[in-house]
Amino acid sequence: MKRKEADITKLEELMERLKGPGGCPWDSEQTLESLVPFILEEAYEVVAAIEAPEDVRAFELQDETGDLLFQIIFVCRLATEAGWFDLADVIGTTMEKMIRRHPHVFADKSAETPQEVLKQWAEIKSTETKNGSLDTDAPYLSTVPSALPALLRAHKLSKKAARVGFDWQEIEQVLDKVSEEVEEFKEAVRAKNREEVEEELGDVLFTLVNVGRFLEINSEEALRKSLNKFILRFHHIEESIKKEGSELNDTPFERLEELWQEAKESKKTK
Repeated sequence: MKRKEADITKLEELMERLKGPGGCPWDSEQTLESLVPFILEEAYEVVAAIEAPEDVRAFELQDETGDLLFQIIFVCRLATEAGWFDLADVIGTTMEKMIRRHPHVFADKSAETPQEVLKQWAEIKSTETKNGSLDTDAPYLSTVPSALPALLRAHKLSKKAARVGFDWQEIEQVLDKVSEEVEEFKEAVRAKNREEVEEELGDVLFTLVNVGRFLEINSEEALRKSLNKFILRFHHIEESIKKEGSELNDTPFERLEELWQEAKESKKTK
């Protein structure tokens, strides 16, 4: 198939028009800070498109990837106006970084497995500098972005801590920690101390994230899949209630539970 030539300059020019005189009032008022929720939203919509049904995935993924790319163009435009960098700088920096971090492709290093690649990647990344100097005084966990979703951030924080030996030796130890945290959570609930309940619930969630990490399961992805499953099963309940001529609010819990179990069994037989 002949490769298409994409002119990203046209997208930059479109952005310039939107931000320039006679352009869009909303776009003109945006700042880096105001773009944050849109960047996160578009990134999640790309993920949703990847997980969409096969018959619509290609269309939705193309559409949502374009929206995310536009956010990157927007960020570069604001950075250009601030005199920091432009899109060409971003592309050049990324090219240099990817070549540097793939010496098994672009140099004489060897990496035969994905695991070897990741190890080499981490070693190279640890030697890279920011602003020309390696900040050895920065807190070890400070490089994990605070803007990440909580479960994903928890996974990355615990994974990074594990790299320096702060970790359990076997899964049973992690499971014991889960039991310990659950008991502390129960005690806080019995004491009716809302502040302690919140704290202990957080500890339970963080420990469960560590169980996932120990088993090489990303808790953020696992929860997303469970949410999608919940939605599908609830849709089954909703559709069944409509066919019966009833309303969700008027349906007894026992009937809702029957339909929930029916949705579960239906999934098993597919």
